[in-house]
Amino acid sequence: MKNVLVLCTGNSCRSQMAHGYLNHFQDSLANIYSAGIETHGLNPGAVSIMKEDGIDISNHTSNHVDEYEGIEWDYIITVCDHAKENCPFIPAKNAQRIHNNFTDPSKVKGTQDVIHQAFLDTREEIKDFCHDFVKEELVN
Repeated sequence: MKNVLVLCTGNSCRSQMAHGYLNHFQDSLANIYSAGIETHGLNPGAVSIMKEDGIDISNHTSNHVDEYEGIEWDYIITVCDHAKENCPFIPAKNAQRIHNNFTDPSKVKGTQDVIHQAFLDTREEIKDFCHDFVKEELVN
C-alpha cells in the first residue's frame, strides 16, 4: 500500500479537497494523508463545495506535517507555492515529489456568487488533477 501526503499551508482548503478526491478516486491503492506547515482548521467553503459534488470531508481534521513523522512516503504532493517553498524538510528518500499550485479560493473577495465560483473553479482543477494522478500513478 502506497502512502500519499498532500501538503498545503494551513491544511484547511486545497489539501483537504485533494485528500477527499484522492480517496474518492482510488480503492485501497494508497493511504491518503493531508497536512499543512500550519493548521488553520477546515475551511467551511471547502467542505460546502465538496459536498455539492457528493464528497463529505466534514470529518477531516487539520493536521500539521510533523504529526506524520516516520511514515515512508511514496508521494508528496504540494498544492500551493507557499507550502513548497516553506515546507520543512521531509525525509523521504523514495518519495516522488509533485507540485501543482492551485488558486486559493479562500483569499477571493467579492459577492457570494464570486466566492462560490472561485471555490468551484479550484475544486474542478483539483478534481481533474487527482483523477489523473490516481490513473497515472496509483493504478499502474
